[in-house]
Amino acid sequence: MLAGGEGKRLMPLTADRAKPAVPFAGIYRLIDLALSNVVNSGYLKVVVLTQYKSHSLDAHVTKTWRMSTLLGNYVTTVPAQQRVDKNWYLGSADAIYQSLNLIHDERPDIVVVVGADHVYRMDFSAMVDQHIESGAACTVAAIRQPISLANQFGVIEVDDSDPSKIAAFLEKPSDPKGLPDNPDEVLASMGNYVFTASALEEAVTTDRETDSNHDMGGDIVPYFVGRGEAGVYDFKDNDVPGATERDRGYWRDVGTIESYYDAHMDLISIHPVFNLYNYEWPIYTQHSPYPPAKFVHGSGDRIGEALNSAVSPGVVVSGAHIYASVLSPLVHVHSYASIQGSVLLDGVEVGRHAQIRRAIIDKNVVIPEGCQIGIDHEHDRARGFHVTETGIVVVGKGQVVTR
Repeated sequence: MLAGGEGKRLMPLTADRAKPAVPFAGIYRLIDLALSNVVNSGYLKVVVLTQYKSHSLDAHVTKTWRMSTLLGNYVTTVPAQQRVDKNWYLGSADAIYQSLNLIHDERPDIVVVVGADHVYRMDFSAMVDQHIESGAACTVAAIRQPISLANQFGVIEVDDSDPSKIAAFLEKPSDPKGLPDNPDEVLASMGNYVFTASALEEAVTTDRETDSNHDMGGDIVPYFVGRGEAGVYDFKDNDVPGATERDRGYWRDVGTIESYYDAHMDLISIHPVFNLYNYEWPIYTQHSPYPPAKFVHGSGDRIGEALNSAVSPGVVVSGAHIYASVLSPLVHVHSYASIQGSVLLDGVEVGRHAQIRRAIIDKNVVIPEGCQIGIDHEHDRARGFHVTETGIVVVGKGQVVTR
């Protein structure tokens, strides 16, 4: 699992943590979704390659993801160690090259390589089955996207005679070719791969000796495409137990503040676009010993309520109104406050009469009485808050908030 990315586009949420360690949906970290997909698929020997500001990520994985050592199973973080030379990881492919000792220790036939920061459910065993049956050395998971969005993705062009084989891999093309069965769609790489172990070792070793970006998608996949050994797995064919028609095939790269925000809004619609309540394919995490959420006061205009929202354990809503929002553990919202369309991370305290609109508030931020966030963007910027082009306001971890 590749978890060493810097996540610059998610700043300021990644100012103090690695992107896969960013909290999500109240009680999870982003990496919990990827790890849950892997272990639910039956793959119980997992190494997480870390690098950038990895302390909270290492701590979370170490405390949470404890497998049965009696059966030889494990999830373990492996930091960049300069095992090969004095360089840290130069890219995702170099991260694997510098960690080949892990593959040598286990001697697997197949290696599944996944990113640690996407929101989706996927049964990787079906992709592995196709990989083995096809005889490919490399198989890339891909999701269908409108051809108009092709310039935002790494795009896979398939072989006309064999749609399971990759003919070309194009980075953000302006004029791509549509799919044989739907000219209005393209296949975009999901950043998940299956490799024959020996082929992966050869590819990353060869790449290390070349002047490249040492990137899995940009360099390793084209290497296999050029050799005619790359296959594609269409995500639409992936059947996850318990999936609904509404959330089947959901995948979101939460690499920007907008996509991170939108993914949260997907969770809280009446019929969720991404369904957290699929108990046949659970998302695992560490559950802290917090009490149930509590809503107090119910008189006049002092009513503690949360509508169309997700509220975590340890939250207290005291005479405040919450709408279309996600409240993480230990959030405390005081009387007459109003929160709409927002995501509050752990331990945020919102004072009386405060108003918050379309905002993301990072951990342990204290919002003073009568404060307004997300209403006057010029005032938000003047106080040092990050405001996106679409008007989402982000208050960073530990940032002091004034009225």
